[in-house]
Amino acid sequence: MHFDVFNGDADGIIALLQLRLAEPKDAQLVTGVKRDIQLLEKLSVTLGDSVTVLDISMEKNKAGLEKALAADAKVFYADHHKSGDIPQHPNLDAHIDLDANTCTALIVDKLLNGRYHTWAITAAYGDNLIAKADQLAEDAGLSSEQQAQLKELGTLTNYNGYGSKLEDLHFDPAVLFQALLAYDDPFAVIADQSSPFYVLQSAYQQDMDKALAIKPQYQSDKLGVFELPNEASSRRISGVYGNLLANQSADSAHAVLTENSDGTYTVSLRAPLNDKQGAGDICSLFPTGGGRAAAAGINALPKEQVSAFIEAVEKQYA
Repeated sequence: MHFDVFNGDADGIIALLQLRLAEPKDAQLVTGVKRDIQLLEKLSVTLGDSVTVLDISMEKNKAGLEKALAADAKVFYADHHKSGDIPQHPNLDAHIDLDANTCTALIVDKLLNGRYHTWAITAAYGDNLIAKADQLAEDAGLSSEQQAQLKELGTLTNYNGYGSKLEDLHFDPAVLFQALLAYDDPFAVIADQSSPFYVLQSAYQQDMDKALAIKPQYQSDKLGVFELPNEASSRRISGVYGNLLANQSADSAHAVLTENSDGTYTVSLRAPLNDKQGAGDICSLFPTGGGRAAAAGINALPKEQVSAFIEAVEKQYA
């Protein structure tokens, strides 16, 4: 049995897309909403099995990884999140790069020698590595119109991954991956009027219009905090909305707080684009928080801790 384990956002989906376009495999797909990152815990592997793991923190999946290796499964692991100590094991092929200006799809792109480079650029746009993606696109000779198309497809693919449960999403990430696998080239997705691109484009605009109508709950020179109501549309838009805010004001951090049904908040934090560090450290101060230097989150921040969260962000970027 082979397992493809991947984050349900643009980076995870497109990282796997490149690998399976290059080397098709009959695999059991293991994924979920973007914040469902402890995916290796769901596996039951045995001797002779193999696992591909993409865009989920090794540190957060240490127990599942060690269990898979103990079962003598072969594991290919590519990621750009916190890894912790990487196990030294002959069955582990690890490709970890914590650079704030890379993503898993770009790591895979290098391993494949740029075979599906436009897909990798699409993923970089989706992961909000806009400057990096722009440079890669220019180096590849893409026109400004083509860059805009890849940026929109990446953004929409990423948008689809946000939600507290699969029912919040327009496409199960496994279904979206399988749909996109039919296209060698991202421009072919956009050219096909029946592709998922157009479903997501319409839904994204409706959700974004709701978010843009909301005024900041807190605003300073270093931080903007926006609170979204307990609705599926809020959960879907929270991450890409945070990216949009970050790109509008590169010297400021931005936090999008989405109210959960239990009264806590799901938090999406973006570090200032001109100072892409610290977000993961801030969110890790809170029990359900974590992430990477440029972008991180908290799954359940109690309302009484919002002030402490704001204080931590202000202190980090003072």
